[in-house]
Amino acid sequence: MTTQRRDATTWLTRDEIRTLARPSTFAGARSVLVTWALIAGAFALLARFPHSVVAWLVALVVLGGRQLALAILMHECSHHSLFASPRLNEQLGTWLCAAPVWQRLVDYRAHHARHHAFTSLENDPDLGLTAPFPTTRRALARKFARDLSGVAFARRVLALLAMDAGWLSYTASTGARWLPRPSARQTLANLARNTGPVLVTQAVLLLVLAATGHAWLYAVWVLAWATTFSLFVRVRSIAEHAVTTPGLDPLGHTRTTRANVLARLTVAPHDVNLHLEHHLLPSVPHYRLAQLQRLLRERGAYGEATVANGYLDVLRLAAPAAHLSRAGVEG
Repeated sequence: MTTQRRDATTWLTRDEIRTLARPSTFAGARSVLVTWALIAGAFALLARFPHSVVAWLVALVVLGGRQLALAILMHECSHHSLFASPRLNEQLGTWLCAAPVWQRLVDYRAHHARHHAFTSLENDPDLGLTAPFPTTRRALARKFARDLSGVAFARRVLALLAMDAGWLSYTASTGARWLPRPSARQTLANLARNTGPVLVTQAVLLLVLAATGHAWLYAVWVLAWATTFSLFVRVRSIAEHAVTTPGLDPLGHTRTTRANVLARLTVAPHDVNLHLEHHLLPSVPHYRLAQLQRLLRERGAYGEATVANGYLDVLRLAAPAAHLSRAGVEG
Protein backbone atom coordinates (compact mmCIF):
# COMPACT_ATOMS: atom_id res chain seq x y z
CA MET A 1 0.00 0.00 0.00
CA THR A 2 1.44 3.33 -1.01
CA THR A 3 1.99 6.01 1.63
CA GLN A 4 1.25 8.76 -0.90
CA ARG A 5 -2.01 10.68 -1.08
CA ARG A 6 -3.76 9.47 -4.24
CA ASP A 7 -6.90 10.87 -5.80
CA ALA A 8 -9.02 10.20 -8.85
CA THR A 9 -6.53 11.91 -11.20
CA THR A 10 -4.36 8.81 -10.83
CA TRP A 11 -6.87 6.94 -13.01
CA LEU A 12 -9.18 9.48 -14.64
CA THR A 13 -8.74 12.36 -17.05
CA ARG A 14 -9.70 15.91 -16.15
CA ASP A 15 -12.58 15.80 -18.64
CA GLU A 16 -13.92 12.58 -17.10
CA ILE A 17 -13.74 14.13 -13.65
CA ARG A 18 -15.59 17.26 -14.78
CA THR A 19 -18.35 15.13 -16.31
CA LEU A 20 -18.70 12.96 -13.21
CA ALA A 21 -18.70 15.94 -10.86
CA ARG A 22 -21.44 17.87 -12.69
CA PRO A 23 -24.53 18.02 -10.41
CA SER A 24 -28.03 17.43 -11.77
CA THR A 25 -30.93 19.29 -10.19
CA PHE A 26 -33.31 16.66 -11.57
CA ALA A 27 -31.35 13.76 -10.03
CA GLY A 28 -30.99 15.62 -6.74
CA ALA A 29 -34.69 16.41 -6.57
CA ARG A 30 -35.49 12.79 -7.37
CA SER A 31 -33.36 11.63 -4.43
CA VAL A 32 -35.16 13.98 -2.05
CA LEU A 33 -38.63 13.11 -3.37
CA VAL A 34 -38.03 9.35 -3.27
CA THR A 35 -36.73 9.60 0.29
CA TRP A 36 -39.78 11.50 1.49
CA ALA A 37 -42.09 9.22 -0.52
CA LEU A 38 -40.71 6.21 1.36
CA ILE A 39 -41.24 8.07 4.63
CA ALA A 40 -44.84 8.74 3.61
CA GLY A 41 -45.24 5.09 2.65
CA ALA A 42 -44.03 3.93 6.06
CA PHE A 43 -46.53 6.25 7.76
CA ALA A 44 -49.32 5.05 5.46
CA LEU A 45 -48.52 1.40 6.22
CA LEU A 46 -48.70 1.97 9.95
CA ALA A 47 -51.84 4.08 9.67
CA ARG A 48 -53.50 1.23 7.75
CA PHE A 49 -52.28 -1.53 10.09
CA PRO A 50 -51.74 0.13 13.48
CA HIS A 51 -52.05 -3.14 15.41
CA SER A 52 -49.68 -5.18 13.23
CA VAL A 53 -46.30 -6.04 14.72
CA VAL A 54 -44.92 -6.54 11.22
CA ALA A 55 -46.13 -3.09 10.14
CA TRP A 56 -44.46 -1.54 13.18
CA LEU A 57 -41.16 -3.30 12.48
CA VAL A 58 -41.24 -2.35 8.80
CA ALA A 59 -42.12 1.26 9.60
CA LEU A 60 -39.35 1.63 12.17
CA VAL A 61 -36.78 0.12 9.80
CA VAL A 62 -37.88 2.25 6.85
CA LEU A 63 -38.14 5.46 8.88
CA GLY A 64 -34.76 4.97 10.55
CA GLY A 65 -33.19 4.23 7.18
CA ARG A 66 -34.78 7.25 5.52
CA GLN A 67 -33.75 9.50 8.40
CA LEU A 68 -30.20 8.38 7.68
CA ALA A 69 -30.92 8.99 3.99
CA LEU A 70 -31.84 12.61 4.78
CA ALA A 71 -28.57 13.00 6.68
CA ILE A 72 -26.70 11.58 3.68
CA LEU A 73 -28.46 14.04 1.35
CA MET A 74 -27.44 16.83 3.73
CA HIS A 75 -23.89 15.52 3.41
CA GLU A 76 -24.25 15.78 -0.38
CA CYS A 77 -25.36 19.40 -0.02
CA SER A 78 -22.36 20.07 2.19
CA HIS A 79 -20.24 19.19 -0.86
CA HIS A 80 -22.47 21.40 -3.07
CA SER A 81 -23.13 18.29 -5.16
CA LEU A 82 -26.78 17.33 -4.74
CA PHE A 83 -28.21 20.13 -6.92
CA ALA A 84 -26.72 22.19 -9.73
CA SER A 85 -27.98 25.35 -8.03
CA PRO A 86 -26.00 26.58 -5.00
CA ARG A 87 -29.21 28.11 -3.63
CA LEU A 88 -31.03 24.78 -3.79
CA ASN A 89 -28.14 23.04 -2.06
CA GLU A 90 -28.40 25.55 0.78
CA GLN A 91 -32.16 25.95 1.07
CA LEU A 92 -33.43 22.44 0.33
CA GLY A 93 -30.38 20.95 2.04
CA THR A 94 -31.31 22.83 5.19
CA TRP A 95 -35.10 22.53 5.21
CA LEU A 96 -35.77 19.13 3.60
CA CYS A 97 -32.65 17.21 4.60
CA ALA A 98 -30.76 18.62 7.60
CA ALA A 99 -33.37 20.17 9.90
CA PRO A 100 -35.79 17.19 9.88
CA VAL A 101 -33.05 15.08 11.52
CA TRP A 102 -31.65 17.86 13.73
CA GLN A 103 -28.56 18.68 11.67
CA ARG A 104 -26.92 22.02 10.84
CA LEU A 105 -25.73 22.16 7.25
CA VAL A 106 -23.25 25.04 7.44
CA ASP A 107 -21.54 23.80 10.60
CA TYR A 108 -21.52 20.25 9.30
CA ARG A 109 -19.85 21.44 6.08
CA ALA A 110 -16.90 22.93 7.99
CA HIS A 111 -16.61 19.83 10.17
CA HIS A 112 -16.75 17.49 7.21
CA ALA A 113 -14.18 19.48 5.21
CA ARG A 114 -11.67 18.83 8.01
CA HIS A 115 -12.53 15.13 7.88
CA HIS A 116 -11.67 14.99 4.18
CA ALA A 117 -8.49 16.99 4.66
CA PHE A 118 -7.18 14.85 7.52
CA THR A 119 -8.88 11.46 7.12
CA SER A 120 -7.45 8.95 9.64
CA LEU A 121 -4.81 11.44 10.78
CA GLU A 122 -4.51 13.14 14.17
CA ASN A 123 -6.58 16.16 13.13
CA ASP A 124 -9.47 14.13 11.72
CA PRO A 125 -12.56 15.28 13.68
CA ASP A 126 -14.21 11.89 13.08
CA LEU A 127 -11.35 9.86 14.52
CA GLY A 128 -13.34 9.16 17.67
CA LEU A 129 -15.87 7.18 15.64
CA THR A 130 -13.27 4.59 14.62
CA ALA A 131 -10.84 4.65 17.55
CA PRO A 132 -12.75 2.03 19.62
CA PHE A 133 -12.33 -0.62 16.91
CA PRO A 134 -11.53 -3.46 16.79
CA THR A 135 -13.38 -4.30 19.97
CA THR A 136 -15.01 -7.33 21.57
CA ARG A 137 -18.34 -8.68 20.41
CA ARG A 138 -19.75 -8.05 23.87
CA ALA A 139 -18.71 -4.39 23.70
CA LEU A 140 -20.22 -4.01 20.23
CA ALA A 141 -23.45 -5.64 21.42
CA ARG A 142 -23.62 -3.14 24.27
CA LYS A 143 -23.24 -0.26 21.82
CA PHE A 144 -26.08 -1.67 19.73
CA ALA A 145 -28.20 -2.12 22.86
CA ARG A 146 -27.67 1.55 23.76
CA ASP A 147 -28.79 2.47 20.25
CA LEU A 148 -31.97 0.41 20.25
CA SER A 149 -32.90 1.18 23.86
CA GLY A 150 -32.80 4.94 23.34
CA VAL A 151 -29.82 5.55 25.63
CA ALA A 152 -27.70 6.84 22.74
CA PHE A 153 -30.66 9.00 21.67
CA ALA A 154 -30.91 10.64 25.10
CA ARG A 155 -27.20 11.42 25.08
CA ARG A 156 -27.45 12.78 21.54
CA VAL A 157 -30.36 15.09 22.39
CA LEU A 158 -28.54 16.53 25.41
CA ALA A 159 -25.40 17.09 23.34
CA LEU A 160 -27.34 18.70 20.49
CA LEU A 161 -29.12 21.05 22.87
CA ALA A 162 -25.81 22.03 24.49
CA MET A 163 -24.22 22.62 21.07
CA ASP A 164 -27.18 24.62 19.81
CA ALA A 165 -27.08 26.72 22.99
CA GLY A 166 -23.38 27.45 22.46
CA TRP A 167 -22.30 25.57 25.57
CA LEU A 168 -20.50 22.83 23.61
CA SER A 169 -18.38 23.18 20.50
CA TYR A 170 -20.03 21.78 17.38
CA THR A 171 -19.20 18.28 16.23
CA ALA A 172 -20.93 15.78 13.99
CA SER A 173 -19.16 12.89 15.70
CA THR A 174 -17.21 13.01 18.98
CA GLY A 175 -14.80 15.34 20.72
CA ALA A 176 -17.08 18.26 21.63
CA ARG A 177 -15.52 20.65 24.14
CA TRP A 178 -17.20 22.78 26.78
CA LEU A 179 -17.13 26.45 25.84
CA PRO A 180 -17.21 29.53 28.09
CA ARG A 181 -20.84 29.81 29.18
CA PRO A 182 -22.65 32.52 27.18
CA SER A 183 -25.13 34.84 28.85
CA ALA A 184 -28.74 33.78 29.17
CA ARG A 185 -29.68 36.20 26.39
CA GLN A 186 -26.99 34.86 24.07
CA THR A 187 -27.98 31.28 24.92
CA LEU A 188 -31.55 31.98 23.86
CA ALA A 189 -30.36 33.66 20.67
CA ASN A 190 -28.15 30.65 19.88
CA LEU A 191 -31.04 28.27 20.46
CA ALA A 192 -33.38 30.31 18.28
CA ARG A 193 -30.86 30.40 15.44
CA ASN A 194 -29.69 26.80 15.61
CA THR A 195 -32.80 24.98 16.76
CA GLY A 196 -35.36 27.12 14.93
CA PRO A 197 -35.28 25.20 11.62
CA VAL A 198 -35.53 21.92 13.52
CA LEU A 199 -38.62 23.05 15.43
CA VAL A 200 -40.24 24.43 12.29
CA THR A 201 -39.75 21.22 10.29
CA GLN A 202 -40.94 19.05 13.17
CA ALA A 203 -44.04 21.23 13.56
CA VAL A 204 -44.79 21.00 9.84
CA LEU A 205 -44.42 17.22 9.91
CA LEU A 206 -46.71 16.97 12.93
CA LEU A 207 -49.32 19.23 11.30
CA VAL A 208 -49.27 17.22 8.06
CA LEU A 209 -49.79 13.99 9.98
CA ALA A 210 -52.52 15.60 12.05
CA ALA A 211 -54.26 16.74 8.85
CA THR A 212 -54.44 13.08 7.79
CA GLY A 213 -56.06 12.20 11.10
CA HIS A 214 -52.97 10.38 12.39
CA ALA A 215 -51.04 12.84 14.52
CA TRP A 216 -49.88 9.92 16.66
CA LEU A 217 -47.57 8.85 13.84
CA TYR A 218 -45.24 11.70 14.75
CA ALA A 219 -44.34 9.73 17.88
CA VAL A 220 -43.26 6.89 15.58
CA TRP A 221 -40.98 9.31 13.72
CA VAL A 222 -39.32 10.23 17.03
CA LEU A 223 -39.18 6.58 18.08
CA ALA A 224 -37.36 5.63 14.87
CA TRP A 225 -34.90 8.51 15.35
CA ALA A 226 -34.31 7.26 18.91
CA THR A 227 -33.71 3.62 17.93
CA THR A 228 -33.17 2.34 14.39
CA PHE A 229 -31.62 5.60 13.16
CA SER A 230 -29.06 5.44 15.96
CA LEU A 231 -28.18 1.85 15.07
CA PHE A 232 -27.93 2.50 11.34
CA VAL A 233 -25.71 5.55 11.83
CA ARG A 234 -23.33 3.53 13.98
CA VAL A 235 -23.05 0.64 11.52
CA ARG A 236 -22.52 3.04 8.63
CA SER A 237 -19.74 4.91 10.44
CA ILE A 238 -18.00 1.66 11.38
CA ALA A 239 -18.04 0.51 7.77
CA GLU A 240 -16.54 3.68 6.35
CA HIS A 241 -13.27 3.95 8.25
CA ALA A 242 -13.01 1.52 11.18
CA VAL A 243 -10.26 -1.12 11.10
CA THR A 244 -8.55 0.38 8.07
CA THR A 245 -4.96 1.52 7.49
CA PRO A 246 -4.25 5.06 8.75
CA GLY A 247 -2.28 7.24 6.40
CA LEU A 248 -2.52 9.50 3.39
CA ASP A 249 -3.83 6.99 0.88
CA PRO A 250 -7.65 6.75 0.59
CA LEU A 251 -7.31 3.22 -0.79
CA GLY A 252 -6.15 2.26 2.68
CA HIS A 253 -8.01 4.50 5.12
CA THR A 254 -11.49 4.33 3.56
CA ARG A 255 -13.66 1.33 2.80
CA THR A 256 -16.24 0.59 0.15
CA THR A 257 -18.81 -2.02 1.21
CA ARG A 258 -21.00 -4.03 -1.09
CA ALA A 259 -24.65 -3.41 -0.20
CA ASN A 260 -27.66 -5.63 -0.84
CA VAL A 261 -31.26 -4.41 -0.93
CA LEU A 262 -31.69 -4.56 2.85
CA ALA A 263 -28.47 -2.62 3.41
CA ARG A 264 -29.56 0.06 0.96
CA LEU A 265 -32.84 0.38 2.83
CA THR A 266 -31.11 0.75 6.20
CA VAL A 267 -27.39 1.49 6.59
CA ALA A 268 -26.41 2.35 2.99
CA PRO A 269 -28.88 4.81 1.44
CA HIS A 270 -27.94 6.83 -1.63
CA ASP A 271 -24.81 4.76 -2.40
CA VAL A 272 -23.09 5.90 0.79
CA ASN A 273 -21.50 2.44 0.85
CA LEU A 274 -19.30 3.60 -2.06
CA HIS A 275 -17.26 5.58 0.42
CA LEU A 276 -13.83 4.91 -1.05
CA GLU A 277 -15.04 6.37 -4.33
CA HIS A 278 -16.41 9.38 -2.46
CA HIS A 279 -13.05 10.05 -0.80
CA LEU A 280 -11.19 9.68 -4.07
CA LEU A 281 -13.44 12.28 -5.69
CA PRO A 282 -15.64 14.09 -3.11
CA SER A 283 -17.20 16.39 -5.70
CA VAL A 284 -19.03 13.53 -7.44
CA PRO A 285 -22.76 13.39 -6.56
CA HIS A 286 -23.99 10.17 -5.00
CA TYR A 287 -26.01 9.36 -8.14
CA ARG A 288 -22.78 9.09 -10.15
CA LEU A 289 -20.66 7.13 -7.68
CA ALA A 290 -21.56 3.80 -9.30
CA GLN A 291 -20.37 5.17 -12.65
CA LEU A 292 -17.15 6.33 -11.00
CA GLN A 293 -16.72 2.89 -9.49
CA ARG A 294 -17.05 1.22 -12.89
CA LEU A 295 -14.41 3.48 -14.41
CA LEU A 296 -12.02 2.92 -11.52
CA ARG A 297 -12.50 -0.84 -11.79
CA GLU A 298 -11.77 -0.74 -15.52
CA ARG A 299 -8.56 1.24 -14.84
CA GLY A 300 -7.34 -1.25 -12.22
CA ALA A 301 -7.74 0.98 -9.18
CA TYR A 302 -9.06 -1.73 -6.87
CA GLY A 303 -5.99 -3.94 -6.65
CA GLU A 304 -5.01 -2.32 -3.34
CA ALA A 305 -8.39 -0.99 -2.29
CA THR A 306 -10.14 -1.65 1.01
CA VAL A 307 -13.39 -3.36 0.01
CA ALA A 308 -15.78 -5.46 2.11
CA ASN A 309 -18.24 -8.01 0.72
CA GLY A 310 -21.00 -6.82 3.03
CA TYR A 311 -21.82 -5.14 6.33
CA LEU A 312 -21.70 -8.40 8.27
CA ASP A 313 -18.11 -8.82 7.12
CA VAL A 314 -17.35 -5.30 8.35
CA LEU A 315 -18.85 -6.07 11.76
CA ARG A 316 -16.74 -9.23 11.97
CA LEU A 317 -13.67 -7.08 11.40
CA ALA A 318 -14.82 -4.54 13.96
CA ALA A 319 -15.50 -7.21 16.59
CA PRO A 320 -13.58 -10.37 15.69
CA ALA A 321 -14.40 -13.53 17.63
CA ALA A 322 -10.80 -13.94 18.73
CA HIS A 323 -10.40 -10.37 19.99
CA LEU A 324 -9.13 -10.30 23.57
CA SER A 325 -10.73 -8.02 26.16
CA ARG A 326 -8.57 -5.18 27.32
CA ALA A 327 -9.03 -2.34 29.75
CA GLY A 328 -11.20 0.41 28.36
CA VAL A 329 -12.25 -1.39 25.18
CA GLU A 330 -15.70 -2.51 26.25
CA GLY A 331 -17.29 0.91 26.64
